Amino acid sequence: MRSGPLQEGEPVLLIDRKDRRYLLVLRAGAVADLRGGKLLHDDLISTSEGRPVRTTRGETFLMVRATLAEFVLEMPRGAQIIYPKDLSAILLGADIYPGAAVLEAGTGSGALTMTLLRAVGPQGRVFSYEVREAFGRLAAQNISRYLGSSDQLVMRAQDIYESIPDHDLDRIVLDVPEPWRVVPHAVQALRLGGILLSYVPTVPQAVRTVELLRQSGAFAMIETFETLVRPWNIEGASVRPAHRMVAHTAFITTARRVEQRTGEQRTVN
Repeated sequence: MRSGPLQEGEPVLLIDRKDRRYLLVLRAGAVADLRGGKLLHDDLISTSEGRPVRTTRGETFLMVRATLAEFVLEMPRGAQIIYPKDLSAILLGADIYPGAAVLEAGTGSGALTMTLLRAVGPQGRVFSYEVREAFGRLAAQNISRYLGSSDQLVMRAQDIYESIPDHDLDRIVLDVPEPWRVVPHAVQALRLGGILLSYVPTVPQAVRTVELLRQSGAFAMIETFETLVRPWNIEGASVRPAHRMVAHTAFITTARRVEQRTGEQRTVN
């Protein structure tokens, strides 16, 4: 995200009086149609955020730059996105740091990819595996819309169940249906002390993943948790929890790669 005047290519949010949100990526010469009212992108480029803008029908919208959390909720998607509440937990749970070499599978719609790229910074590297060609294309478009081009991103049409061609990784983050199948490859690709994190929606998936991590003999400090977020409405004397909340979305499991103890590893299917 930039500061200063809005530039072509930046994503902005337009918010109406009922708090409905509309995502725009600013393009010179483009025209937005908001419920019948026109808004010229040229009238927004080189201006400041945090101010009202008016359509040709006289409707007023608040215009702000889209944060990463706002962008991923509004962007085009093929696969189900990882929600912002889980993205933040993943960053801390996997301890994603500037300069880290991180492997992600699968890319999906690109929400996690963008989050990882911002966290590793210009000195880091994100390897993103996706076997579904259509999802890979959509993710690349979303990433370009929000971050622009990135030299830190390497996208591969790679089946992580088959192998991990990248090695000496600091972190592995898995958003795949059967993360336990990745464990043998992760043992070879993840450096000692590195962290593996898996993200799965159901208890049986989490249980199977933990079982395989333990049976490998190459992981320790295995923990599983979920995140629940409940908003509150505060309007004067009316203070109450929101009627709707983002409750369970997935189980997050983390494990540290350690020296494999001789004779501990067992054959598993």
